Amino acid sequence: MPASAVRHSENRVFAALASPVRREVLRLLREQGPQPVAELAAHFAMARPSFSEHLKVLREAGLASEAKVGRQRLYQLEAVPLREVQEWLGPFERFWRAKLSGLSALLDSLDDDDT
Repeated sequence: MPASAVRHSENRVFAALASPVRREVLRLLREQGPQPVAELAAHFAMARPSFSEHLKVLREAGLASEAKVGRQRLYQLEAVPLREVQEWLGPFERFWRAKLSGLSALLDSLDDDDT
């Protein structure tokens, strides 16, 4: 996959995760497994078309998939893009751990009388 396509995919994932509603949908799918649209929508005080737009964004970002089961559409978490986000965030986590470790070492080196 070309680098520009990878960046576009990452941008979609980050844009999808920017919404608290979509993050909550992902949490529900993670904790409760696949669910029909009506069950998911019941957790939110919004019109069905607005909620459907949130689901569309999650599908297009690859964070959720939809399957028809009888008359229902079940949504399921797709976690692979979240792994990519975690990999992207890894260097930042190491950066902050190093900074906090340095701060901890500095505080430990201070004499109690100096504080």
